[in-house]
Amino acid sequence: MDEREADALVVVLQPLLRAYEMLLFVARHFHPPRFASVMAQIGVPDEDLRAARERTREVLAGVGGLNEALEAAGEAALQAFAVLRGLEDGSGDIRAAFRAFRFVPMGLEALYPLAGLLPPVNRFFLDPALRSDEGLQALFMRPPVHDRVGVMEFGAGEDERGGFWLYVPEHYSPNRSWPLVMALHGGSGAGRQFLWSWLRDARSRGAILVAPTSVQGTWSLTGDDVDTPNLLRILEFVRSEWSVDAARLSLTGMSDGGTFTYVSGLEAASPFTHLAPVSAAFHPLLAQMVDAERLRGLPIHIVHGRQDWMFPPTMAREAQRALSAAGADVTYREIEDLSHTYPREMNAAIMAWAGFAG
Repeated sequence: MDEREADALVVVLQPLLRAYEMLLFVARHFHPPRFASVMAQIGVPDEDLRAARERTREVLAGVGGLNEALEAAGEAALQAFAVLRGLEDGSGDIRAAFRAFRFVPMGLEALYPLAGLLPPVNRFFLDPALRSDEGLQALFMRPPVHDRVGVMEFGAGEDERGGFWLYVPEHYSPNRSWPLVMALHGGSGAGRQFLWSWLRDARSRGAILVAPTSVQGTWSLTGDDVDTPNLLRILEFVRSEWSVDAARLSLTGMSDGGTFTYVSGLEAASPFTHLAPVSAAFHPLLAQMVDAERLRGLPIHIVHGRQDWMFPPTMAREAQRALSAAGADVTYREIEDLSHTYPREMNAAIMAWAGFAG
């Protein structure tokens, strides 16, 4: 890369990364009554990104795969903003915002291969609280010592049902056991999307991350449970290929994924040592039907939003009471400004609670 191309790269990276930070901010704080004010807070990062792409496109055209990744990430960001801008006047269907948010993991997936090449992208994919840690940054700028690390996909097939996405930290070594987080997407979601809700934290704190996709349209919350056997199969495969700490196996999930964290994780034979349901539904019968020995002392970390419009916080409070009364070791966090969206800022707290930090 010559000096002119390097300068152009600097010009486009800053607004590109800021655009994604702002999209993540909007997704985290999305609540229909507050939508206009949240959008007003972020300014016009899409206009800045569009202008930077126009200024640098010709110069960067010859930088091959790097430019292709930047173009794909930039296009996904602008498509997300286009949908969100169309809702600002209040005339559109606010549910379309969820369609906008689906462009975000697409763009992050395109951008991630550059993390080991470009220091600003490397820092972007770290927890903001740890971005000044030069030693941590350096871990990801070195050649991996193991050949099966980074973001991988297994058995997803054309519609991804029943498959899973996996992240193994690039500095992985089989010489020690690594904590594992299995993160379950919400209804109608997919592991390919939900992986990015956790990747920064797994990467920053040294954990293997598994993001499965439900076998059917959502998790087995009614009828036959076809998902628990699949999760166990996935876990067994990962444990056979990488060094996993059997004492640090976390099952977590958002919305339907959080509800299924209860359903599957409370089974007597579940191998998961920590459960962390987020924005989940709960019925008191769950606590009554669970094996008493499984519940005794089981660490459960419940996160719920006070503004949740899909599953009222009373459900989470009831879960705290019922599970605690049944003998579980329950930690409860109710977030005042959280609606029915994923609070990425809680990932670090969940990992620290479970002793998963490294």
